Amino acid sequence: MDGNGRWAEQRGFPRLAGHEAGSKSIERCVQACLDTGVQYLTLYAFSSENWKRPALEVNGLMLLLENFLNQKRDEMVREGIRLHHIGRIHELPSVCQRKLREAMEATAANTKLHFTLALSYSGRTEILDAVQSLAHEVAQGNLNPKAITSQVFESHLHTAGIPDPDLLIRTSGEMRISNFLLWQLSYTEIHVTKKYWPDFGRDDFLAALADFQSRSRRFGGV
Repeated sequence: MDGNGRWAEQRGFPRLAGHEAGSKSIERCVQACLDTGVQYLTLYAFSSENWKRPALEVNGLMLLLENFLNQKRDEMVREGIRLHHIGRIHELPSVCQRKLREAMEATAANTKLHFTLALSYSGRTEILDAVQSLAHEVAQGNLNPKAITSQVFESHLHTAGIPDPDLLIRTSGEMRISNFLLWQLSYTEIHVTKKYWPDFGRDDFLAALADFQSRSRRFGGV
């Protein structure tokens, strides 16, 4: 979800105003998923690298997350949305951790849409975490290194139980994946739009789906 800051700066607003506007795009995309039958949606909400941003912006983003969870938890319960998270959640402020756990517990029985927030997330760190977890099992004598298959490795990723993405939507025209789901995106189709995230709406989401439907997916075959 890229371009919040630039969207705000072009309008003479503080960067946090762009993040606030971007939260409306989240609502539009979640509703579009519910309307079209998309069952899995993962949003790259806050990367590990984002901690390097000015403290005022980081604190504002954490407050936005807290408010989002407060305001949307009951709605997610009603709409059949199950909330998940990926990333090093222990690095978030304690109140955000608590609100996140409460929302996940409240929505745990829902199945209509699996909605995942990537928070303090890094694709490289996720892979390192999985390697360390596997190494610990091997060291404890609970796992034979020769038994480490792709499936076993994937079970140690943050996304365990969530299928690999079919489609990656990248806003603001950036032509890179920015350390996002490095293992999982191996055969994901990529749709790039020049629109900044706060301007991304239902029609843009549907256009991305239509673009995806026009692709021929061979997964290395003919």
